[in-house]
Amino acid sequence: MIDRQMFNDMFSNLDKENIVELIDIFFSQYEERFDAIRKNVSDRDFDQLKETSHKLKGALVLFMDPVTTQMSKRFVEMARSKTESGLDQLLADLEKNTRILVEELKVIRKELAS
Repeated sequence: MIDRQMFNDMFSNLDKENIVELIDIFFSQYEERFDAIRKNVSDRDFDQLKETSHKLKGALVLFMDPVTTQMSKRFVEMARSKTESGLDQLLADLEKNTRILVEELKVIRKELAS
């Protein structure tokens, strides 16, 4: 769940159009990033997983959702340490929570665009 106060603080220096643009960029990229992460997890390609999960983490951190942020950080740590145990479950949880984040961002985007 997005911490709206932190979200508003993070974007306080941007106008609404720029925030909408950042949200749109996230929308256009997150599925592709998850596709790559799913493949990396399936292949147990930890070198690529480290890179792709780090990119996703950077995008998720921006939107002030502490749950997805913490999960994405854990994902990067697991990729770095090549930890297989729990990786598939963490991916499922991260995808589920990112879908919730996306729905919240749709609401925020609609508020900003109106």
